[in-house]
This record gives sequence, structure tokens and C-alpha cells, in this order.
Amino acid sequence: MKIKEMKDLSIDELRVKERDLTDELFKLKIRHTTGQLDSPAALKNVRRDIARIKTVMGRKELQK
Repeated sequence: MKIKEMKDLSIDELRVKERDLTDELFKLKIRHTTGQLDSPAALKNVRRDIARIKTVMGRKELQK
């Protein structure tokens, strides 16, 4: 997900998206540990998306 797309979402939508990505990250870590993960880059991408969401959320909260 791109930063521009995240900026258009509300804070509640961002929280839901963050929760979904956190769950996905957990599942990816389990698959990585068991050796079933095809692409280790997926972990990196999900972590970066979570960081982007947290950044956008922080900026939106400061603007209130």
C-alpha cells in the first residue's frame, strides 16, 4: 500500500488496516520459522507497511 492511499483513509480505517497487517506479519513469521515461506521479502514489506501506517496515524493525530 502506498503512502498516498493511506493518507486518504480515516484513523479508524488505518487502525483496522494496522491490525490486519499485524496478524499477517504473525502468520508470515510462523511460516518463516517452519520453512514454508516462499519469499522472505514479504516480511520486510509488511513491516514497512505497518511503519507507514503508524507514521500516517501519528501525523493525523497531531493535526487534530
